[in-house]
Amino acid sequence: MKKLVMLVALGIVAYVGMGIVNIIFGTPKDTALSRNAVDDPGFHKVALALERSCMNCHSSETKMPFYAAIPGAGHIIRYDIEMGREYLDITAEMNGGGGAKVSEVALAKTEWVVQNGTMPPIQYLALHWDGALSSKEKQNLYNWIAKTRVAQFSPKGMDPAIAGAVVRPLRQVIPTDPAKVALGERLYHDKRLSADNTVSCATCHPLDKGGVDGTPTSKGIRDQWGPINAPTVYNAALNFAQFWNGRAATLEDQADGPPNDPKEMGSNWPEIVEKLNQDQEFVDQFTRVYPAGFSKETITHAIAEYERTLLTPNAPFDRYLAGDENAITADQKAGWQLFTKLGCSMCHVGEILGGQSYEMLGRKADYFKDRGTPITEADLGRYNVTKDETERYHQKVPMLRNIAQTAPYMHDATAPDLKIAVDFMAKYELGITIKPKDNELIVTFLNSLTGEFQGKPLQ
Repeated sequence: MKKLVMLVALGIVAYVGMGIVNIIFGTPKDTALSRNAVDDPGFHKVALALERSCMNCHSSETKMPFYAAIPGAGHIIRYDIEMGREYLDITAEMNGGGGAKVSEVALAKTEWVVQNGTMPPIQYLALHWDGALSSKEKQNLYNWIAKTRVAQFSPKGMDPAIAGAVVRPLRQVIPTDPAKVALGERLYHDKRLSADNTVSCATCHPLDKGGVDGTPTSKGIRDQWGPINAPTVYNAALNFAQFWNGRAATLEDQADGPPNDPKEMGSNWPEIVEKLNQDQEFVDQFTRVYPAGFSKETITHAIAEYERTLLTPNAPFDRYLAGDENAITADQKAGWQLFTKLGCSMCHVGEILGGQSYEMLGRKADYFKDRGTPITEADLGRYNVTKDETERYHQKVPMLRNIAQTAPYMHDATAPDLKIAVDFMAKYELGITIKPKDNELIVTFLNSLTGEFQGKPLQ
């Protein structure tokens, strides 16, 4: 009994001692944020608070504290750091000194965990007695996040109170050149971009079907099936990268992919240019706008310019965000509240409610084991581009605009309807089970995200 009392006493002394040492001497910190913010007083205050409360785990430059050498402690600390970095690397994604571009998802994640009191976690605060953010620090953080959203992500002229929120109404237009748009529209529907003249961009992304073909994967030339579910072309201009794995940085880069893919269009640019140059009428039209004539660069630019016009504003939810309380139903409002309460809006952010980050599929449970089929190259996601093991199974977060029109869901099309998709996200990304009624409310909310194209509701 005396030994047990002695061990408990030693444990208490060690715990108190570590807490006092952390207060007096502090723990090793990544100070990249505050160093980068010396000329930005607003962000400097935020940076200092984040470095003290968050960046011992959420940083690629984390340094292990002295007590990590204690048997058992090091394993726990390393695990927390690994999970912290996987969830959010503040050094990489929120280094916003001097107005530098930050991640919109990083802003949303940070805002949500602070508002909901889930970070810093209890086990961290147990040893870092000064780790909690004060009320003033929280308000400084919220103010900076809202200001950053307005400055970096919102269209000019939008009400700051609306623009500073985690999601906002979809803009009406992206400036484009009408002459180039007209050429791009023609090329988008031109099957001569494929080797056998049977497949166009519109084959897999038909505008009368929500910008998708509605099949698990898409059929290309010679009846070959692709490896992944086709995402919608509507509002794709507002994705931060293109394709599920983000291998194309721009719409132009994306338009370069399918013509060269052996299963999709199976062609190449010299062949495409040769075919188009045989159409003298089209040559004349094209060279009036693009004097250099047909080339990979001019063709992909024209297609991208057209795709920038494929926006679907004026959804009921847009009108609600703009102040029309009657634009959505009571159930849709309840679904929206659940959506934010559960944390869905941490990744499904901004104008298109997604498309701004890569996230691991199966963060809270083993998605691929439960799926029960062999892992494919497409499942590897972002890893296929970077070869970085930390990005294995990471896919770009899909936008939720017009989501009711774009079934099936997931990169592998395993969710045939929104109910199943919501259950999947709850289990594999949030680690929870949603009640059937709550699922129904969220699905009802998602139906309010269907916008208009050319003045008519998207079908």
